[in-house]
Amino acid sequence: MPRSSTKAVIWDMDGVIADTAPYHLKAWQEVLQKRGTNFTEEDFRHNFGCRNDTIIRNVLGKAVSQDEIDTIGKEKEESFRRRIRQNLKPLPGAIKLIKSLTERGFKLALASSAPIENIQLLITGLGINDYFQTIISGMDVTKGKPSPQVFLLAAQRLGIEPKNCLVIEDAVAGVSAAKKAGMRCLAITNTRPRISLTEADLIIDTLEEVSVSDLEQLLKPLREV
Repeated sequence: MPRSSTKAVIWDMDGVIADTAPYHLKAWQEVLQKRGTNFTEEDFRHNFGCRNDTIIRNVLGKAVSQDEIDTIGKEKEESFRRRIRQNLKPLPGAIKLIKSLTERGFKLALASSAPIENIQLLITGLGINDYFQTIISGMDVTKGKPSPQVFLLAAQRLGIEPKNCLVIEDAVAGVSAAKKAGMRCLAITNTRPRISLTEADLIIDTLEEVSVSDLEQLLKPLREV
């Protein structure tokens, strides 16, 4: 089997590797309800994939203090981890593809807006923590998605040029970030409808639909530029 150490796949986590959306929604609703704010499913969909500080400002307004942002964010993530710990499950095809990419010699990174505590809980619980050469959390960058910072940092740490990186995402902000980084993007309709992900290079409904060879084909045009 041919191997490549010059290509990389950068994975988002929530909604791509693990089915976490219902538990994030309940956690947001819990902490914001305490503060007299109704957080709807539409609010959640609109903000999905963004960092906590961005979400909180979007919901509570720009005047909210940094101390309050930190407090709300901490409460929300603690609530999320309590909920997800007993309900952790991978999305179809994710772990198989991670293992197949590793066997083919791809470098792998995880680049998520989530706190590192969430990331470690999920990848350890799913038994995939040894597959990623680098992990980027929301606090490793100054701007969250749709800024390309998180993906560019992942490429830098892997030692791979952005044009040779493929991002797997499910959120509109994540797809936009990947394209701004000069990377190919595979989008999955796990949390967003196909119509909202059209900036991606390929849109699928499940990772079971694609193989390593499909991802190599997606990367080929950029490598020939």
